[in-house]
Amino acid sequence: MLDKVKHTQSALQQDAQRSIYYPKQEGVIFPQIPSFASVEEERRHRKERLVAACRAFAQQGYDYGFAGHLTVRDPEHPELYWTNPMCVHFSQVKASNLILADHKGRVVEGDYAINRAGFVLHAAVHEAHPDIMAMCHAHTVYGTAFAALGRPLDPISQDAAAFFEDHIVIKDEAGQVAVEEKAGLSVCDWFKDVKAAIHQNHGLLTASRHSIESAAFWFIALERCCQQQLLVEATGIKPVMVPPDRSRYSREHVGSEYIGWLHFQTIWDQLSKTQPDMFD
Repeated sequence: MLDKVKHTQSALQQDAQRSIYYPKQEGVIFPQIPSFASVEEERRHRKERLVAACRAFAQQGYDYGFAGHLTVRDPEHPELYWTNPMCVHFSQVKASNLILADHKGRVVEGDYAINRAGFVLHAAVHEAHPDIMAMCHAHTVYGTAFAALGRPLDPISQDAAAFFEDHIVIKDEAGQVAVEEKAGLSVCDWFKDVKAAIHQNHGLLTASRHSIESAAFWFIALERCCQQQLLVEATGIKPVMVPPDRSRYSREHVGSEYIGWLHFQTIWDQLSKTQPDMFD
């Protein structure tokens, strides 16, 4: 498993060095892809970032009762994943109350119950796509509203272009609460080769092959893009679209896993300094 961890980090590092944002000048302060001396160190890192992602969702106002679930694979046991506990507000999630579950929804470590809907959707995707490391879902205002339209985002901005040809609209099980395992199975196949999905009449989901940080940031970005498109459409004026070639260029340079990870570093820095109880 350590080899898989090293491969994942190496791939992200290569993406970083290819990025136009990676500094050419030596000696300047800039976020670096972490490396790990042990599985235990990698596990602690993933759990802490999962907690930070939950806290970020709280800051964004993504809470809706017990709805919403974020997951990340365990580095030693990839058939298991860490997730936020059932009926604990995003702002109260911490390292000590995370739960570890298997693909059958059984909690193997932790004191809290698992969110049934979270298990159905996330476990199915994690099991069907071994390359997917992390996933995020929450019942947000604009994402849920946009999902009712049953169509993809338009490339109306550089931000939206980050999702150009990199998200899908899922119509299966639309509007039905996903608490039966067959619901997860009907949805999971759609996640091949995309980082985001708009589930019709339900809301937004994001997935990352590299990190919970990337999955979390792209969820925040997707919600924001849904809000922007709804605002533009409310004017009644047809927006000017970013042409396909420019949209693909923007997606390549500002829509990658690495860029999602890099964006999240600002969130991590702020949260780790202001909410030290995350690590309890």
